[in-house]
Amino acid sequence: MSVAAMERGCLLLIVFVGFVMVAHGRRAIFWEDFRITWSEDHIKEATVDEDNAIQLVLDQTSGSGFASKKQFLFGHVSMKIKLIPGDSAGTVTAFYMNSNTDSIRDELDFEFLGNRSGQPYTVQTNIYAQGKGEREQRVNLWFDPSADFHTYSILWNHHHIVFSVDAIPIRVFKNNQARGIPYPKSQPMGIYSTLWNADNWATRGGLEKIDWSKAPFNAYYKDFDIEACGVPGGVRCFSDPNNWWESLNHTNLTPLQRRNYRWVRLNHMVYDYCTDKSRFPVSPQECHAGI
Repeated sequence: MSVAAMERGCLLLIVFVGFVMVAHGRRAIFWEDFRITWSEDHIKEATVDEDNAIQLVLDQTSGSGFASKKQFLFGHVSMKIKLIPGDSAGTVTAFYMNSNTDSIRDELDFEFLGNRSGQPYTVQTNIYAQGKGEREQRVNLWFDPSADFHTYSILWNHHHIVFSVDAIPIRVFKNNQARGIPYPKSQPMGIYSTLWNADNWATRGGLEKIDWSKAPFNAYYKDFDIEACGVPGGVRCFSDPNNWWESLNHTNLTPLQRRNYRWVRLNHMVYDYCTDKSRFPVSPQECHAGI
């Protein structure tokens, strides 16, 4: 990292399980940049496919979770996840960003909803802006996410928020503040991951319960990549147009990304709050302003 970038307070991290490579030269183990938020004895290091990973465990006693020690305001975050194999009905594995500000919170969610064996895994995304949520969309993944690690990422800049799976966009939420639609832009957010019991809603609306005879349930995480403005940090970083995630190439989807995005929505989307007339007889404003 250049001296100028350091002065702007821009923190660029590529975080691996065993250590952290930081642009300003610091080298630290994973646990120095993340903290356990839930059930320390259910989180451990593990070897998966001859690679190091962080294992989250869910059993009848507890789920588990961890979070970044720092918060971030705009940038790009990603992690590779290998989800629970077999019968995972009722479980939720999550990767999300959260401002931790209660009623006015901003939040960007990936939630992987467990299933019965042989059924497709569903990923639910949701966006909270200034306390307003209920923006769920669901996509059936087009591969088995328990067979190997796949990359899940969130791009968050002044123009839009893009959720991607293996670099394929599955959700775009544009900044339409000019039309009176809330957009997260002022509250820094931490990065969180959890594995928990949600069998009251996660699989077929709660009809499918967890089969505890299959426990423990394990999800694996590795290769955490954080390129974002760290908080606390220099204010100039947050508004710096020279940050790569604010560049012209990232203000809109590329032609290839647009094609892939249309393909996902046409072939794999199974729920969209914008078309749910039972919940929203009048479609929310952002559904007409461009998602």
